[in-house]
Amino acid sequence: MGAKQRFSGDRVTISSVIGDVAGKDVIVLDDEIARGTTVIELLDRLRERGVNSIRVACTHGLFADGAVDRLGDQLDVEEIVCTNTVPIPDVKPDSKLKVLSIAPALAEAMRRIHDGASVSALFDAP
Repeated sequence: MGAKQRFSGDRVTISSVIGDVAGKDVIVLDDEIARGTTVIELLDRLRERGVNSIRVACTHGLFADGAVDRLGDQLDVEEIVCTNTVPIPDVKPDSKLKVLSIAPALAEAMRRIHDGASVSALFDAP
């Protein structure tokens, strides 16, 4: 986790990384990635601390202004994962982006509503 300070729409500073990440495989998780400036700033801080590998994941991949390419061009980013909650922009065939469908979760929620079953139970730990 990084402590973030936003100065403007596209200027972000990560002042610290919380936890011991040296030599570790790291997953950077964000709710949404628009331009990717926050994630790229965090990647720089993680590199300074000697992480082993990096994967980036988000729920909503807006990926404006070539963000997928900028993130994918980071050599130590092995994979970028997001859901299809918003339309995903066209990406290069060799992109590191993997899009996961939320359709099964929505279908199960609708089935439970139709059957009068608990939707919140979908989120209970197995």
